[in-house]
Amino acid sequence: MTAQLQTVRRPRRRDALAALIGCVVMSGCAVPDPTSPTSPVPPAGATSAPVRPTAGPAQPTAAPEPEPTEDTATATPTASADPTRSPDPQPSPSASSPGTTLLVSDGKPRKAVLSIPDLGIDDLRVEPHRGSPDDAAGTRIQDGGIAASPYGPRGGVGPGGVGNHIITAHRLSSTQAFLDLPDLDRGATVQLEAGGRRYTYRIVATRITSFRSKASLAAQSAPVPGRPGVRATKAMITLSTCRTPEDRAEGNYWSDEFGNPEHRIDKIGELVSVERV
Repeated sequence: MTAQLQTVRRPRRRDALAALIGCVVMSGCAVPDPTSPTSPVPPAGATSAPVRPTAGPAQPTAAPEPEPTEDTATATPTASADPTRSPDPQPSPSASSPGTTLLVSDGKPRKAVLSIPDLGIDDLRVEPHRGSPDDAAGTRIQDGGIAASPYGPRGGVGPGGVGNHIITAHRLSSTQAFLDLPDLDRGATVQLEAGGRRYTYRIVATRITSFRSKASLAAQSAPVPGRPGVRATKAMITLSTCRTPEDRAEGNYWSDEFGNPEHRIDKIGELVSVERV
C-alpha cells in the first residue's frame, strides 16, 4: 500500500516541476532564488500581490522627489517677482485728451489772438500775410493797430507749427501794442489761440535783429530762430518790435522806407502746452 502511494506521488512532483519550468520559460523571467527575501517579479500584465514585510529592521529610504507640476515646471515669473526688473513705464496721456498733451498744428497760416499776461496784453488780433517781417504788407497791418504774422519762404509757420511763428507789432505808433515787449522776461508765458486750440509758449531768449544785415534778417526768420540752416524740431515763436528809443539814444537815426529803425527787439519762445478751446 505504501509503495503504491509513493508511485502515485512521484508523477505529481514531476508534473509540478515541469509546469513551473514552463511558466518560467513562457514569462521570460529568471528562476527565483528560494533564499531571496523578496517576492519574484510578476509577469507583465499581472496584478502585483501585496509585499509582506521582511524580517529585521527597516532600512531608511530617500524621500521621493516631488513630480514637477505645470506651475513649477513651465510657469514664468511675473514682473513683480523679479526684484531686478524696472517697473514698466506708465502710458502718456492720449493725444485726444484735451488740455493734457502737446499737439502741434499743421503749421498753416491762421488768424489768431495773442495774450501776454505779464504785459497786460489780452486778445490782440494777429493777421497772417505772405511776406517777410515788417515789409509793406506787414507794416500796413500794424498801422491798423493789430499784429502781423508773415508766412512763406521769407516768413515763418502758422500758429503752433513746428518751426518759427513770427508776430510783429508797433511799439510807439498806432495802438502801441508792443510798447512793453522789451520788458518781457525769460520764463514768461505767451498764449496764442487759433484753430480751436490755445498754444502756450515760454520765453527762452532775447535777440536783436538788424534790418541792415541780410544775415541778421535770415537769422530772424530761420525755422530755429537765430540759427539759419538748422532743421526745426520744436514749435517756436518770435515776438518782434522796434528798438527806436534805444537806437536814437545811441545816435543811430537810420530808418527804412517804412519808417522802421535799424534794430528790432525779438523775444523767442518755445511751445510748452496745447489746450482745446
